[in-house]
Amino acid sequence: MSDEELAALDKEVKKLKRIASEWASQLHDLVEDRLPAAYHEIPGIAQSTYDACEAWAQASARLAAAQKSQTA
Repeated sequence: MSDEELAALDKEVKKLKRIASEWASQLHDLVEDRLPAAYHEIPGIAQSTYDACEAWAQASARLAAAQKSQTA
């Protein structure tokens, strides 16, 4: 993997982490401010949070593998 590709993957990981954090913040706000009245929002926000975290975890694993292969 070239340095440019590695840098692009690192940038993607950071972007996905920010997105996951934003979803986590929305989930937190739901719990803190809108429950129990907005209980119907839990599944959608929880799934979006999970999906964003999963995307970040997969990209992080790809980055770690790419970094490891460059040092090998």
